Amino acid sequence: MNGYGEANLLLAAEAGIRAPSLHNSQPWQFRLRDGAIEILADPTRHLSVADRSGWAARLACGAATYNARLALAVHGRPAEVHLRPNAGEPDLVARLTPERERPPTSAEQNLHAAIPRRHSNRAPFSPDPVPADTRIRLIEAARAESAWLDLLVGMTALTGFAEIADSADRVLRRDNRYQAELISWTHAGYAPDGVPVSAGAPLAEPQDLLPQRTFGDRRRTPGRDYEPEPLIAILGVPGDRPVDQITAGQALQKVLLTATDAGLAASMISQPIEVPAARDQLRRSLGRSGYPQLALRIGYGTPGRTLPRRDVTDVLLPPAEGDAP
Repeated sequence: MNGYGEANLLLAAEAGIRAPSLHNSQPWQFRLRDGAIEILADPTRHLSVADRSGWAARLACGAATYNARLALAVHGRPAEVHLRPNAGEPDLVARLTPERERPPTSAEQNLHAAIPRRHSNRAPFSPDPVPADTRIRLIEAARAESAWLDLLVGMTALTGFAEIADSADRVLRRDNRYQAELISWTHAGYAPDGVPVSAGAPLAEPQDLLPQRTFGDRRRTPGRDYEPEPLIAILGVPGDRPVDQITAGQALQKVLLTATDAGLAASMISQPIEVPAARDQLRRSLGRSGYPQLALRIGYGTPGRTLPRRDVTDVLLPPAEGDAP
């Protein structure tokens, strides 16, 4: 493998599969090639209704890329990263080539240790506010990956976002094909992908500020409402090309791991991004010239479980013809 052990590249792939993805569809593949690891979008796992443009798959593959980067760094060989390195292979998202040895930083070690603990937490969070210094850490995490993170402050901003999110959610609920696809990725028992009913939020109630996807029919504890004033963050990047969406995925994962390392929980709100008119309305409400890529709900939650993943051997592609053994 050109001087770098295949075992360490496999560890990078194992970290990569812990990334988040829409409906836990896990739309990625990995290839070990000439001493490097490549991350590819898997067209067979494309959500044809919810992700017509491929935005969500590129975001997920970007997040997987960031995890793989961390794994290489903590094993002493940080990677040179090339996004979309081959125009003739559009599914090739990134190539990570290990560079010179150096000790990992404490920040890299902490974020890498957060990978197996990070998961989407759809249950109500406690009313305890996220401290100002932690909010700054989240903003800086996005900025370090060439993205921006806007934290909505005050009920005026929250109510405006909620109206946009609710409107988008209603559009998606009226789409029978969208709902059928969502149901196809929902299951009652154990599966290596998709979302188990037990991981879904309790059924929404009329007083709720934010929409929730329906993964089951579980009701919440009487008297337990969702947060009246949650911390909502909007992640965005300056452009909206495929490479920009991959960049956003890397920033997303760094923000999520930073939140996990700080003892916070998070869940993702994608409805305002999935509906083009809602996304444009959200962009204008932020006063940003860039493009929002995802909304996050962040706070202190009760511990939960990570969703299952396919085995790394199921997502490894064979070497391309002519590759070095």
